Amino acid sequence: MGLFNFLRFWMRSPRPHQVFFDLAVAPLSPEFCAISRVPRVPARGIPLEVVLDILETVCYDDGAIDAEFLRTCSLVCKSWSLPAQKLLFRRIQLCSQAAYNSFVYAVDRSTERGGILGDSVVQMRVVLDNNQPGPLRQACFARAVTLCPNLRELSLALYGCGEPGNDIVGSPALERMRRPAPSFEPGTLELLQTGPPITSLHFSNWSDNDQSIVQLLDILPSLKSLSITGKTPHLSPGLTQPPFAYALTRMRMNCQLEPSLDFLEWLLHTSSQANSLCAIELDREPSLDMLDYLTKNHMESLQELAIPSCTTSEHATAVIRCRSLRQLRMERPSTSTIPAVFRQLPMGIQHLAFGMDQNTPLQTLIEVVKTRDELERITVNAWDKGNSHRQLSALKMACAFRGVDLRITNDVRVHRAMVRGTNLLC
Repeated sequence: MGLFNFLRFWMRSPRPHQVFFDLAVAPLSPEFCAISRVPRVPARGIPLEVVLDILETVCYDDGAIDAEFLRTCSLVCKSWSLPAQKLLFRRIQLCSQAAYNSFVYAVDRSTERGGILGDSVVQMRVVLDNNQPGPLRQACFARAVTLCPNLRELSLALYGCGEPGNDIVGSPALERMRRPAPSFEPGTLELLQTGPPITSLHFSNWSDNDQSIVQLLDILPSLKSLSITGKTPHLSPGLTQPPFAYALTRMRMNCQLEPSLDFLEWLLHTSSQANSLCAIELDREPSLDMLDYLTKNHMESLQELAIPSCTTSEHATAVIRCRSLRQLRMERPSTSTIPAVFRQLPMGIQHLAFGMDQNTPLQTLIEVVKTRDELERITVNAWDKGNSHRQLSALKMACAFRGVDLRITNDVRVHRAMVRGTNLLC
C-alpha cells in the first residue's frame, strides 16, 4: 500500500463528531433591563407641554417670530392648532383696516378660542398711514388695544398725509416729516384709557404733528419704557404743561434733531425725583449739554448707557460720572478717550460693548478683564481691519482665563441686536 493510496483511504473514512448546542438564555439582571428599556411614545402622541416648549424655542430662537412656521404648525393637527395660534398671536401687526377686521374676527370674545387668542397678545405694532389704501382708522386702533387685556408693548408708527399729486415715493425723511397728520381724537384717547396697562411704548413719528406723543403719554400711567424715533418732540410754546407724572425706567431716542433740554426736563422730571431711570440709549451722537444733563440728573440710578461715540474728554467725563453702570455701549469711541473711560469703569460693570479698529488701544481693556470680577461679557464690533488687531489675541486669552464671554461681529446691526438682547435690569 503506497503512500498515496493510504492518504486516499484515510480521507474517505468519515469520523463522527459530537456537537452540542445550548440554546438556553441566561437571565438578564434587573439593572440591564432598566437601562435597555426603550421609551415609548404615548398613544395620544407627544405631550402638549413638550410640543409647546419646542414651538417656543424654534419660533423665538433669534428674537423674531417665525410667523410662517407657526402657521404651518397650526395646520399639523387639531391638538397643535391652538398652541401654535397662541404663539402666533403674541405679536400682532395692524397696518390696514382689512388687517384690523381679520383681527377682530379672530379675537371675538363671544367664542372660547377668540378669548384665548385675545389674551395671548403681548406685543402690538400699529401703522397709521393715510397715504395707503384702506388705512387703519384711529378709533379702530384704540378698540384693537382694548381687545387685548394682556397687551404690554405697543409700537405705533404715525405717517403724515401728502397732498394729492405732490406725494413723491422715496422722498427724504425731512420732507416726509413735513406732511400733516391729525392729532388723536378725544374719543380715541378715552378708549385707550380703558385698555390694558401699557408698560412699553415705541412711537415713530413721520409727520409734522408734535402733539401726538404728549397726548399718548398723558393716558399711559403704567408706562415704564419709552422709545421715540422720527420727528423731534417738543412742547407747545406758550402753554404751561405740567411735568410727565410717571417714572420711566428705560428711554431710547433716535430723532432727526436733538430734543431740547426743556422737553427732557418735562419728560424725566418724575424719573429724576424717583431715581428710576436705569437705561438710556441714544442712537445719534448727543451734544455735550444733553449728555451732561442726562448723566448728572440720573447718575445714581443709571445702569445701562448706549451712545454712538465718545470723542472728547468732556464726553468721557460724563460717562465716567455714572458709577452704577452695569452695561456700557460705545460704537465708535475715540482712541484718545478709550483708556480714560476703561480705566475708570465701575467695579460692577457686567457687559461692555464697543467698536474696534486696528488702532484701538486694548491694553486698558485687558486690565479691566483682569480686575473686574463682575464682568461677564464683552461684545466687539470690528471694523477697518479690527479683526487683525495685534492685541486681539491677548484679549481673547484674558477673557478665556477669566471666564468672560467675548463676542466679535463685523456688522453694526448685529452688534446692536446682541447688546439689546442682554438687558441686565431686573
